[in-house]
Amino acid sequence: MRNVTLILDDGSRFSGKSFGYEKPVAGEVVFNTAMTGYPESLTDPSYAGQLMTLTYPLVGNYGVPPFTIEPNGLATFMESEKIHAEAIIVSDYSYEYSHWNAVESLGDWLKREQVPGITGIDTRELTKVLREHGVMMGKIVFDDEPDNGELRVESYEDINYVDKVSCKEIISYLPDGTSQGFPTTTPIAQLNSQLSILNSQLKKVVLVDCGVKTNIIRCLLKRDVEVIRVPWDYDYNGLEFDGLFISNGPGDPDTCDAAVQNIRKAMKNEKLPIFGICMGNQLLSKAGGARIYKLKYGHRSHNQPVRMVGTERCFITSQNHGYAVDNNTLTADWEPLFINMNDGSNEGIKHKKNPWFSAQFHPEAASGPTDTEFLFDEFVNLLK
Repeated sequence: MRNVTLILDDGSRFSGKSFGYEKPVAGEVVFNTAMTGYPESLTDPSYAGQLMTLTYPLVGNYGVPPFTIEPNGLATFMESEKIHAEAIIVSDYSYEYSHWNAVESLGDWLKREQVPGITGIDTRELTKVLREHGVMMGKIVFDDEPDNGELRVESYEDINYVDKVSCKEIISYLPDGTSQGFPTTTPIAQLNSQLSILNSQLKKVVLVDCGVKTNIIRCLLKRDVEVIRVPWDYDYNGLEFDGLFISNGPGDPDTCDAAVQNIRKAMKNEKLPIFGICMGNQLLSKAGGARIYKLKYGHRSHNQPVRMVGTERCFITSQNHGYAVDNNTLTADWEPLFINMNDGSNEGIKHKKNPWFSAQFHPEAASGPTDTEFLFDEFVNLLK
């Protein structure tokens, strides 16, 4: 095991050993306090560009499930087609694993996907530094490589990660487990005709893919709707559809103005149901005139408490985001739907008259608690 050093922007250094793929890497250093779920977190596109620190000390003890792909192209046990995090940072990597569904170790998986993993890091101290200073850029370098490939550390905010992880074609998914792809250059009239041939009975939901997690698509499909997945900047407003869904995704929402403009076009139909999750909450808010700001160290865990505004109903939620909606900038037609019970930040919005709402947390979980999956039911009921 080679010796490595994690170097943060403020000069802090943490020494450890490599257990994944051996290459120097840079990214935004963040922490996640969940006790389980590393296969789902690593394959969550929202972690693109980030070095993911896990605060739970023992990681890898239940291995990794098989990376099987369903007939419709969706991963069976993962949240996308590959690992999106730039690296994983842990305190104590378990070389031995045991689980009924495990087929390989975390270290072997990281090596296969060429993603670094480092162990032996004092993750408690690292998390304290990130909480005090806020998340910051960092790099993992190998102690026996003086130049480490002349590694460049770019600013996280300057990169449009959504464009990197979004789909590149239009994909229609049906509840029967089938799917079909179409080039984005397909004329709208032709696309509408082909989609109606595929299905004329089911309600159609356009899903704006900003880095969608697979379980979001699963949650929609099991409620018997057709999902039409489109790239983040595709203008879908000429399509025939019954509802609009805006997905989660990585990076700064201010880099996604094309998506915001398309949402505003869709809002001209005041009866069109719209539902957003995570990045989708931020983009819907921006389309409604609100502003976004960056949280000091974000919400990344399985146990974030949120309260539904105007009620005493509280939910424990799975979260992964570094930006939030500024409640004070919501226009007169909008109001907060959920509030974070820890720091009072926005966790969702809703329109006062039209069927538009969103959640900053992840109702689909994967991983984490599924207490708020009912939001998918509320959205699908609006389609009827």
